[in-house]
Amino acid sequence: MGLDAENIRVMIVDDHHLVRASLRLMLEKHGCMVVAEADGASGAMTLAARVRPQIIIMDLEMPGADGITTTRRLQKVAPAAKVVFLSAHDHEKDVVEALTTAGAAGYLLKSDAPDELINAVRAVHAGKRYLSPSIAPILLLHITDPKRSEDGSPKLTTREREVLRLVGQGATSKEIAQRLGISPKTAQVHRDNLKQKLNLRTTADMVRYAIQHRIVKLS
Repeated sequence: MGLDAENIRVMIVDDHHLVRASLRLMLEKHGCMVVAEADGASGAMTLAARVRPQIIIMDLEMPGADGITTTRRLQKVAPAAKVVFLSAHDHEKDVVEALTTAGAAGYLLKSDAPDELINAVRAVHAGKRYLSPSIAPILLLHITDPKRSEDGSPKLTTREREVLRLVGQGATSKEIAQRLGISPKTAQVHRDNLKQKLNLRTTADMVRYAIQHRIVKLS
């Protein structure tokens, strides 16, 4: 059987068309069925509910909701799907959050060899977890010395991350409310609570914090 992953139903979520096209070619070459592509959270939610993929290849950073938030949301519409993160980032915080908070089944880097993705799809489909050789040492360091990388910053809830990400993208409280399906008053309460929790004074401070902590991506 080699590296082939015959008839495994895969969905690709990445905001770069060229990346999606390249992944599709590689996956289909090894027998996968690429049943859908999405460029962000909204499309991923709609498509996953309709096509029911077995494996979802997920980017970490995308406009709007990031891969971790999107993965948590997908659990409600496609609970049987297993997510494999394919990211350009090897930050320990990202890896740990993807595997714990988001409940992903695998994590690879875009700089890994192509065969690693096929190995990951096969392993995760078989009920296993998969970390590429470049990611495994990062997780091992966290397990053996979990306090080593802590920067002292408060831990944010999923909703707080969503709000802070949108603030970092320049959204107003009204726009945040529309995006998250909450009232403008609730959105403003979240903003005020974030300022207090993170000891920030202005919206500009919140934007800088979001950028510094990789909660929002600079285009």
